[in-house]
Order: sequence, then C-alpha cells, then structure tokens
Amino acid sequence: MSTNPTLSPELRDWARRIEATAASYGLDFFPTVFEMVTYEQMNMLAAYEGFPIRYRHWKWGMEYERLSKSYAYGLSKIYELVINTDPCYAYLLEGNTDVEQKLVMAHVFGHCDFFKNNAWFSRTDRKMLDQMANHAAKISRIADREGQEKVENFIDVCLSVDNLIDIHSPYIKRRRPPIDEDALPPEVRKLPARSYMDRYINPEEDLERQREEAKKKHEEERKRFPLEPERDVLLFLFENAPLEKWQRQILGMVREEAYYFAPQRMTKIMNEGWASYWHSKLMTQAICDDSEIIDFAHVHSGTMAMSPTQMNPYKIGLELFRDIEDRWNKGQFGLEWERCEDMETRAHWDKQLGLGREKLFQVRKVYNDVMFIDEFLTPEFAEAQKLFTFGYNRKNDQWEIKTREFQEVKQMLLRQLTNFGQPQIFVEDANYKNRGELLLWHKFDGQDLKLDYARDTLANLVQLWSRPVHIRTLSDGKPVIWTHDGARFEESRNT
Repeated sequence: MSTNPTLSPELRDWARRIEATAASYGLDFFPTVFEMVTYEQMNMLAAYEGFPIRYRHWKWGMEYERLSKSYAYGLSKIYELVINTDPCYAYLLEGNTDVEQKLVMAHVFGHCDFFKNNAWFSRTDRKMLDQMANHAAKISRIADREGQEKVENFIDVCLSVDNLIDIHSPYIKRRRPPIDEDALPPEVRKLPARSYMDRYINPEEDLERQREEAKKKHEEERKRFPLEPERDVLLFLFENAPLEKWQRQILGMVREEAYYFAPQRMTKIMNEGWASYWHSKLMTQAICDDSEIIDFAHVHSGTMAMSPTQMNPYKIGLELFRDIEDRWNKGQFGLEWERCEDMETRAHWDKQLGLGREKLFQVRKVYNDVMFIDEFLTPEFAEAQKLFTFGYNRKNDQWEIKTREFQEVKQMLLRQLTNFGQPQIFVEDANYKNRGELLLWHKFDGQDLKLDYARDTLANLVQLWSRPVHIRTLSDGKPVIWTHDGARFEESRNT
C-alpha cells in the first residue's frame, strides 16, 4: 500500500494497520492509494464518476452543482470514493473524524477485494485512470478542430444511448462467423442406412424438399443484416453507421467507458454489501477501542438507514451476506433443509458446520446482483427485513403498500436489477423494407416502453444512422412499430 503525503502520519499508520488486518481476515486486494481531499474536490471527483480527468461536458458540471448544494444544505455527504484500477485509488474526505476515516479505509479494502476477485470485474480495464485521461485529451483535440459545441452536441447523442450495450458480451461470444457470399447451400444430411434400404429411409422426394429448404434459408441469410438480432447496439452503430472519423472515435470511447462502468452497476448491492460487511467486522473486532464504538455505531447506522420508498443497497447487501453466513454456519441449506416443513425444527436448526465464511468468499467470487437475489433471498429474510412493494392507488389518490407476498417482492427486485431495470433493445434489421432504415426490437418483459423516452431515443439514433429508425414493441398488449425520421414521430399498428 502507498499513501499520499496529504494524509497525516497517524492516518498513514492506521491505513497500514487496517490493510494488514484486512489481509489477515482473508481479503485480497490491489495496492491501494489513499488521498485526502476537500469536499469541493470530493464533489468534483464524484461528478466525474471517480476520475480526476474527464472530457469536457455539461453533464459533469450539472452533477457537481447538485452534489455541492446537497452537501451545503446538509442533505447528503460523500464519505469515500474508490476507483476500480490497479492500483486502487481511494479518496478520504477532509474534516471527517478519526473514526469515520478508519471506517472508510476498512470499507475501501472491502471494495478493492471485490474489484480484484469478482468474476464480473475480470474483463475491466485496470488502467482506466490513464485511459480516461487519454479520452479527455483525444476529445479535446477533436473539439479544437471541429468546434466545442458541435462535439458536445454529438457527445449528448452518444450518452443518451450509452445503455444500449450487451452487458454480458465481455464474457460470452455472441456473433456467428460472417456468411461466405460464394458458399453453396449446405449438403442435406442423409440418415444412415444400408444400400438396399437407402431409397426407403431417404426417399428422393424428401431429400429434394430438404435441398430446397436449405437453399431458401441460405439465400435469406445472405440477405439478412445482421444475421441475428444484435444486443450491442452501440457496437453495431460503431461498425455500420455512416459516421465521420471523429464521430466514430467518440462513439467508441463512450462505449468503452460504458462497459467499464457496467460491472459496478451489475453488482451494486453485492459490492456495497461486501464492503459494509467487512468494515463492520473489522471495526468491531480489530480496529475500534471501547471509546470509539458509539461513534462507529452512529456513523454505521446512518449509512444503513432504509428509506420507506427506496431500497438501500448497503443495508440489503450487508444483511443478505450476514444471513448467508449464518445459514451456512448452521447448515440451513441443501435438500434436507428444503424438505423440512416443520417450522419448530427449522427455527432451531443448527448443525454447527461453520461453513459461513467459506461460502461468503465463494459468493463474492462468481455472483452478480441478479444471481445473488435470485438464489439467496428467502421468505424468512424478506419477512425479517420487512420488504414490500408499493404503488399508486388511483382510488385513494395516494401511494401505498401493494403487497408483502414474497414472490411478488422478489420478482419486483429482479425486474429492477435485470439489465439495470432498463429495456432490452436489439438491432433486428439494418435494411428495413430494403430502404437502408434501421429496425430495432424491444424484447418485451411485461412492461411497456415509455413513449417519451422512446421518442427521444429514436430521434438521437436517427442522428447516428442518418436514416429513419424504427422500433418494434408491444403497447397495451398489441404489436406496434414506432418510427422517427428526424422530424416526425409516428406509430403504426399494422404490423
């Protein structure tokens, strides 16, 4: 671990001690660099999503203003900021108490362990600090040449669609090999048969029919573009949209940054829960003395507070990790546990296996939030945490609890986490109606697209594709195609 001279000798000493303590508990992390910053610097870094250098854009200034006012009015406070790089860079807020700084350091080492060892971060660029600075320099040179307003307007368009990526593509090979335009249709495969039975088992009329079907399919594939619906819309646009060179460069950089941040969004509950689990464990067992426990509890409880209308990922992640540890220590898993229907037996079930800590490290290694909630959220946990869904009651003209039924609560959570709670959009046809227009497909999951969002997104995609853009979806349970040609937005239900 290395530390910045901005840290006091006492804090540098505590950083080394906390690092050694965390390692003794089994955490494994990249070298970690701590830096002390003022609240203005912290807000700037947070506005830049943790990086000290980003390209010029009004988005960062707007976020800085929001964070600054929130801090000034006492509505929120950023205790720490840590970047997924090698080495990891973490920022401590000037003016925090010693207990707060110790808690933040312990929390940071939990994050760094998660960044290094969770499978969903394995394909991220660990040198992104340098890459972000490179992107800023490249975009600055483009802006000097093309004009700041022109470049910033194009970045607006790119950022409006930077969620149209395939979050699983870094781990899965999606694309089929390209079609060989000169290749012949595949040969029809005959069923194995002896020579004297061949004409009965493989009648010529069946073979001819299969040859015609194979030929027709082969011709359709040669005309289809793309061959199959493509989830990574940004990649398709990067490769095929009629963009100028500088536009393609910027789109590529926006896409690269979107993929860097994707694992953090895929593991928000787990990542914060894991860091919170370890800061509470280290602070109460190894770091705090008796005089600091009350102060620690005060800060910790504030972080874990649950809003009546919003899920706190710190709280849910921490409690779910604790629940997993307790269940695996007591042996509350497996077929015997699942088949036990006696509530009294289940309530006192304890085989004293002591497998909790081992299970936690296994979960940390391979799961993301969707898998985490799907596998480990139990009816007992939902009841203990008083989880519920809520909605707007038009009759009473107010928001109210809809249900505490476990399956509905779980499905609501999974819908919010799957693809970050955003619609799944695919490129279906890049030559729609043989006019060079772009047809997208919305994979319907039970929720209609928001019309205003869809209209604005299509308008921005028109600027990238330079031709009308369509999207095929369901609206009120009926097939519909929405179209934007750059000037008008239209709806067609004759599909």
